[in-house]
Amino acid sequence: MTQLDEKQLIARCRNGDSAAWDDLFERFYAATARFVFQLGRDFTREDVEEICQETFLSVIKNIESFHGGCQFQTWVFRVAANKAADFRERQHAAKRGGGRAPLSLQVEDPNTGLTLDPPSPLPAPDLMLMNVEQAGLVHLALDDLGQPCREIIQLRYFGDLSYEEISESLQMNAKTVSSRLSKCLDQLEIIVRKTFSGENSPFPV
Repeated sequence: MTQLDEKQLIARCRNGDSAAWDDLFERFYAATARFVFQLGRDFTREDVEEICQETFLSVIKNIESFHGGCQFQTWVFRVAANKAADFRERQHAAKRGGGRAPLSLQVEDPNTGLTLDPPSPLPAPDLMLMNVEQAGLVHLALDDLGQPCREIIQLRYFGDLSYEEISESLQMNAKTVSSRLSKCLDQLEIIVRKTFSGENSPFPV
């Protein structure tokens, strides 16, 4: 799909075209599911589906706020990262006796009446630069890494976004993205080494 086609698709969604929403889910759901899967080392398929559902319900509700400052998929990934963080907080609250019931996959958005029809099955995740054991350490360390470092690492290594795409999303030039990413990886490595002494760094020197 070209950038023009994508803009036309988004415009159709804004006009309430249900077929356009079906096309949008078909185009972006699988990539978003892969991204979410990699955000949590212990996310189940059901967890991923719930997070993706909440992500696209938010996309439906807030699509007017997307002004094209970055790729649409990048914007969706940022929404998904926030929803994954919210989901994790609810998990922690549930363990303390709080939390709330998950939404049904067939829930309708009150404004559009649309329901999600996610494709299945989910593609197998690829953790790219990290093997399974190292990925577990990295996810634990990311929990201790504050924003904006967590977001830039997630977009680069889990979302597989280029420096240019990240720069558009975060509104900074590509050189700044590269510099900040390097510093954030240094911080992450310190956390990994400090918390998991004796383990090799998950990042190549």
